[in-house]
Amino acid sequence: MTSVALAVTDGMLHFELALACEVFGSAPDAVRVPWYDLAVCGPKAVRVGPFRLEPDHGLDRLPYADTVIVPGWADIDREPPAALVDAVRAAHEAGARVASLCTGAFVLAAAGLLDGRRATTHWAHTRTLATRHPRVLVDPDVLYVDDGGVLTSAGKAAAMDLCLHLVRLDHGSSVANTVARNLVVPPHRDGGQAQFVSTPVPAPDHHPLAELFPWVIERLDRPLTVEDLARQARMSSRNLGRHFRSVTGTTPLQWLLTQRIRHAQELLETTDAGVDSIAAATGMGTGTTLRRHFNRTVGVPPDAYRRTFRARTRPGPAPADSTAADSATVGATTGTTTGPTTGSPAAGTMAAWQQRATATRPTRS
Repeated sequence: MTSVALAVTDGMLHFELALACEVFGSAPDAVRVPWYDLAVCGPKAVRVGPFRLEPDHGLDRLPYADTVIVPGWADIDREPPAALVDAVRAAHEAGARVASLCTGAFVLAAAGLLDGRRATTHWAHTRTLATRHPRVLVDPDVLYVDDGGVLTSAGKAAAMDLCLHLVRLDHGSSVANTVARNLVVPPHRDGGQAQFVSTPVPAPDHHPLAELFPWVIERLDRPLTVEDLARQARMSSRNLGRHFRSVTGTTPLQWLLTQRIRHAQELLETTDAGVDSIAAATGMGTGTTLRRHFNRTVGVPPDAYRRTFRARTRPGPAPADSTAADSATVGATTGTTTGPTTGSPAAGTMAAWQQRATATRPTRS
């Protein structure tokens, strides 16, 4: 069982804290894998928003956790407590995966964890983060950044995107999708937070592409083109591109490729179908094409992905048409982001996380 520690102290934002508790505190009934061991860690009884919170453990528990999450820090003009900063730094040095939600990035930056790394925070505070911590490579446009075991999310609801990304890394897309459905949220949002800056967010069913999206999802096995999508949406290809940029933050073809890759991930996790069969079912055409796009997007070959996530759910025989090419060793990929230019949250850090998770850790008390 993977342990998750929420690092809290006076001055945290309650929304992000509650969100993380909801995701990691208990699994939906439909999830059949061992869930997280969640601990709330703080120096004493703390004030979180309008609530008084009694932590389960002290901050000295953080180095013993597999994953440490720092919720949003309410007053970015005030330095976070030294005890919190030191505990987060110690957890990272002990090998923990460390993530911040919203303005929790200011705590990670104060601990030096973001120096030389790409990171993000709420769009209203990205300039402040970059000015105050010039060694941090601040990306103001993405929903979250996964940079080699140190993760940061953009503001508010983007914290959910990052939490689901962590679930996806640990348990696969199928489980993450189940959690998302239980919480009545999308399992993954395309685009970045730039689409939310000073512009209204379209209601889920009241934008020009609302009817197009489900139509495409039902036809992922077909060789769809931009012209096909434009014809179905009853608009020109140019207008289609503009609407996709506005609603998803990416292009029609990149969005379509992302949907094909996600469908392939679910089929790899939940079926025994071979790579060639999955390529046909996702509109990729051939196993070679699927392997190329899957490896580039997810960071590992399809067969390696299947072994990782099928082993955590139920055993199953290797698919008949898997090849040795899928078993090749894949190096760790860092700097994973989700934003207007990436289209999908790569799981490229998966290999690095698996390797690091087996490293020597402090003995759990």
